[in-house]
Amino acid sequence: MMIMAIQMFEDIGRLSMAAKHYKDIADIYEKEEDYPKAMEYYDKAADLYSGENVDSTSNQCKLKVAQYAAQLEQYDKAIAIYEAIAKHSMNNNLLKYSVKGYLLNAGLCQLCGNDDIKVENAIQYYQELDPTFSGTRECKFLQDLAAATAEVDVDKFTDVVKEFDSMSRLVSLIH
Repeated sequence: MMIMAIQMFEDIGRLSMAAKHYKDIADIYEKEEDYPKAMEYYDKAADLYSGENVDSTSNQCKLKVAQYAAQLEQYDKAIAIYEAIAKHSMNNNLLKYSVKGYLLNAGLCQLCGNDDIKVENAIQYYQELDPTFSGTRECKFLQDLAAATAEVDVDKFTDVVKEFDSMSRLVSLIH
């Protein structure tokens, strides 16, 4: 029934209203912990919000898709979303301070892929994408994690996570 209403809103050009209802459906699936369905509807909402130039809400929906994609081990999808939002946010004075968090999340997803070369290339790309990223704790954290992973050094990895977490709560960056 709700899908029919959304279709009607789309047909008459009320895309923001349709997007709101897609987001409401996604929220319901999220509460039910049906993350693939939640992703599907957050993605639909994001597309419609983006088409209406409601970028902040579109990005919120896209970030939900990225979060659940990462949790479902769809790392490439999560990486693409985090990188796209980072690129989009760089030229916006209000959003540019969030870029390092998006790049960190993309980098963490890269680490999950267990490809040391790909991780190093990604970190280098992030530094080129945002020259200010090089001097951040987030960049150093990714570099140190990459080194610990490449060395297969569990103690070093744990120490790096503890050190970063003592200064910036890691959980809050991921969610």
